[in-house]
Amino acid sequence: MAAEIVHVTTDEQLQMGLDIRKKVFVEEQKVPEEEEIDEYDVIGDNVHHILLMDEGLPVATGRLIYYKAGTAKMQRIAVDKDYRSKGYGRILLLALEELARELGLESSILDGQCQAEDFYNKLGYEVISPEPFYDAGILHVRMQKTL
Repeated sequence: MAAEIVHVTTDEQLQMGLDIRKKVFVEEQKVPEEEEIDEYDVIGDNVHHILLMDEGLPVATGRLIYYKAGTAKMQRIAVDKDYRSKGYGRILLLALEELARELGLESSILDGQCQAEDFYNKLGYEVISPEPFYDAGILHVRMQKTL
């Protein structure tokens, strides 16, 4: 695996990430598209998108928004089905965390699907929500990590 980390700066790159998210969240997990796409799906100063490429193909995507002072919120983390369990999710999240550090942020928060909780635990995230909650009809937990 030779993943290339791309900091999204063009509409074409952004669309590649949105296409991965549509496959994962809308088609596979049946999240309504109007809930999946939001005001942060743009290129701008208040949001940062990362795309992972492998041999020229987009395989994973995620975004970082500013949650509160000193804290990044990692969102829309998605890996194409054909590339799961190969380390791309880990590379993607570590790249998002490195970006957060470069932006001067000290902690990371995310709302992870319960089925992915172990994945996030292995990367140092701890559950901070008192109990699981539904987002887009899928059970989640809020998790945090000090960067």
